[in-house]
Amino acid sequence: MCGDDLSELWQQRWPGCPPLADELKHAYRDRWVRFHSLPGSKRYPETAAEYGIVLDRYNTVLDELFSEKEIHLLTCDWSNRPEPPARTDSRWNSEARYWTSVRTDPTETDPEFISYTHLFVQRLVWHRGAIDALLHAVTDDATAGVMIADLSLERIYHPYDGGADVLLPTGAERDALVRRHPDWLSQHPNGF
Repeated sequence: MCGDDLSELWQQRWPGCPPLADELKHAYRDRWVRFHSLPGSKRYPETAAEYGIVLDRYNTVLDELFSEKEIHLLTCDWSNRPEPPARTDSRWNSEARYWTSVRTDPTETDPEFISYTHLFVQRLVWHRGAIDALLHAVTDDATAGVMIADLSLERIYHPYDGGADVLLPTGAERDALVRRHPDWLSQHPNGF
């Protein structure tokens, strides 16, 4: 799928939101759930055992969403220009191709603070452990803005340092996922 086709599909599926991972939870709260990566909502792992828990939780939900299906793996770079820079670090998504660029905050008016998110996409068949190096980097806050989506862009998984946001086609599907992992939910009243 070329960049224009993917952009058109994004607009069909998520018309209230640009393809920025952190924005989806606000635009589609009725189809969103957040899972924390560690017991007690601990943000960063400190031991090998805790890293094991984080990767197991990421991979468990990813398996439930995408097992043996082809997916889009989306990663980002950032700059102060609307054109993407030469990628200096593609170690987690080395076969990705440029998709699109989005002005990170369209309300920003100070030229010194205007920035762009450049999205890159790769297709691959999901299997447990397929992107563990990338998930480890996300856990350590070495990269951000990652999204894993089915080819129809109906299901989006956004890991971040401390957990993952999941967006599904319906509230009912979201609720079924929540019932499978109630101990991983945030205790925050708004689910954050």
